[in-house]
Amino acid sequence: MDEVDAIDALTDLGLSNYEAKVFVALQKLGTGTARDIHGVTDVPRSQVYGAAEDLQERGLAEVKQSKPIQYRPVSLEAAKSLLRDQFERTQERAFDYLESAKNEFVDSDEEREDVWSVDGKDAVSSRICQLVAEAESRTVFGLHDESLVTEKLTEILRERATAGVDVLVVSQDPSLRDRFDGLRFVVRHDKPEGAPAGRILIVDDDTVLISILGERESAIWSSQTGFAELLCQTVSSHIDDIIVE
Repeated sequence: MDEVDAIDALTDLGLSNYEAKVFVALQKLGTGTARDIHGVTDVPRSQVYGAAEDLQERGLAEVKQSKPIQYRPVSLEAAKSLLRDQFERTQERAFDYLESAKNEFVDSDEEREDVWSVDGKDAVSSRICQLVAEAESRTVFGLHDESLVTEKLTEILRERATAGVDVLVVSQDPSLRDRFDGLRFVVRHDKPEGAPAGRILIVDDDTVLISILGERESAIWSSQTGFAELLCQTVSSHIDDIIVE
């Protein structure tokens, strides 16, 4: 990480661009006047005073009342703690509001038949992990490619199995059995037709996710809808026919 990256990171944590640049300059100088700070950064000298005072209000800098006025930063450990606390408070306020505003204009009596799409292996993996973590009674996870297995997913599957959820893993590749050690694993002997198979997930017989492989993995998923329940029933009814323990 270079200075530009550090300044960008500080602005991500809530500092203004000038505040971030002045704070970095003070770290280099140790102690300095507005003139000193201006000399090592592109912040206009007239703006250094305001940025330094703002840093003081944030608890990130100290001011020595001398002529000329001198500034120095707090320790990096103190700065890290202050910025982390400020970020967490800001995040908490934002998400508290989002939680209260969620579905504000949604008619709770309206029947929804939502089918969502997810693109990219990481995004699909994240959605699968979230759906598995919500399983209460049953989970069926199918795949054929070892590259589609993640440590987080196997960990969550084992956690749900330990919690009493009926977990079944299905694959055409028997060598994947070791990756799911401790879970019920069955080998699928038929070969699916059509688009290259990716992953399939059924949760509690009312949630389904199906992905296909192309240039990147793409998936559709649905939960607690007529579409999801119908597809879950269809897949479940064929499990005994297409796999052999």
